[in-house]
Parts: sequence; structure tokens; C-alpha cells
Amino acid sequence: MPDGVLFAFALTLAAGLSTVLGAGFALGRRPISNAYLSGALGFSAGVMIYVSFVELVPSGLDLIGRTHDERGAAWLATGAFFLGVAIIAVIDRMVPGHANPHEVPATEHEAAAHEARALMRMGTLMALAIGIHNVPEGFATFVAALQEPEIGIPVAAAIAIHNIPEGIAVAIPIRRATGSRATALRWAVLAAMAEPAGAVVGYLLLAPFLTPLIMGIVLAAVAGIMVFISLDELLPTAEAYGHHHFAIYGLLAGMAVMALSLLLFV
Repeated sequence: MPDGVLFAFALTLAAGLSTVLGAGFALGRRPISNAYLSGALGFSAGVMIYVSFVELVPSGLDLIGRTHDERGAAWLATGAFFLGVAIIAVIDRMVPGHANPHEVPATEHEAAAHEARALMRMGTLMALAIGIHNVPEGFATFVAALQEPEIGIPVAAAIAIHNIPEGIAVAIPIRRATGSRATALRWAVLAAMAEPAGAVVGYLLLAPFLTPLIMGIVLAAVAGIMVFISLDELLPTAEAYGHHHFAIYGLLAGMAVMALSLLLFV
């Protein structure tokens, strides 16, 4: 297997395992404050939005431009961006509202108000929902890293950061329902493994067709996916935790960190 493929898979695996890192935070002794969650979700959104518009879309446009004129490349890149938006929107609609990990914040305070059976059902549904979300994210990370490391590393960082709160969302209700850290951690691991699974399936099915044109379209579509996740899931959830300014400060901090990380590759 080529070194580039191994590197891309390693980045994807690391991004997926950050879900487990989030679960580890949730399973610690100290409760995680709502202010912290608002800031973390805002930070993740800032990372993803900045990477999408500053790196992924221009890179996709450049790749498409190798086989098309400027006007044709612009139309294809724009269409691919909104195709990504449509794909993740359909996936999001397939997840029941009560199970979507971003539409229903899972905090220990809220979990305490439900019976153990309801909490366990919530946690397992969240794990399944996050797994559905992680499959296209895994392929997105893998393809970006396969194209160029300087693209793949920021994308993997963005995905990893936004996977941390998802791990928290899985672990908190299951831990409250079962009283078992090990059970909560197992469910988080299952959700995390959807990320590398998406990379493997996507690579095996699409590797023969990854021309510059296809790569450019995929990168632009990935940008659409990431922007949708940020605007539809991360920022509304950050606001729902009741700390508007922490969410905005996190958003701007995420953009600044990604800007710095990209400048390091210039």
C-alpha cells in the first residue's frame, strides 16, 4: 500500500478516535460546564468554516481548472459545494430529531431528569447517528489527505475537534443510564470507527476514479458538508447551551488557529 494512502488513513483514524477523547472528557470526575461546551462547539465551527472557504474550495477549483476553462471550473466547483450541502442535509434528515447528536444537547443535568431506560436509548441512538455522520466525514478527511498533506492535516484537525463534543454526547447519557464508564466508552469507540470505515469503503470503491477532476469535485463537496455541519449543527447547539459569547469567541478562535496552521505550510 502506498505511503500516501497509509498517511491518509492514519489521519482519518486519528480524527475518528477524537470521539473517544471526547468520551474520556465526559467520563472524568469533573462535570463539563455549559460554557466550555459552547466555546468548544464554536471553535470547531470556526475551524471547519475557515478551512472550507480558504483551503478546500480554492484547492478544488484549482484541480478542476486543470481540465476545464475558468468559467467551467467555477460552475463545477460551485455545483459540487452545494452537492455536498445537499448530501449531508439528506443524511441529517434521515436521523430522527430526538436522536441527532447536535439537535439535542446531552448534559449530565438533562440526563438526570430521565429514567435509565430512556437515557440508554438516547445514548445508543446518538452513537448510531454520529456513526452515520462520521462515514462521509471519514471519506472527506481521507480524500483531502490523499491529495496533499497540507490540506489533509487541517481537515483532519477540523474533523477531530468537532468529534470531541460528539463523544461527550454519546458518553454522558449512557454513563448516567448504566453507571458504567466502560459501557459508555465502548459505544463511543463504535461511533468513532465509522470514520476510518468511511475512508476504507470510499477508497476501495472510488480509488480507480480519483482523477484531478474528481478530486476537485470531492474537495468542493467536502467544503459544503463541513459548512452545513457548522451552520446547522455546531453553532445552534453551541447557542443552545446558553453562552452566546463563548460560542462566538470559540468561533473566532477556531478561525484564527486554522489560519495560523495554514500559514505554517506557506
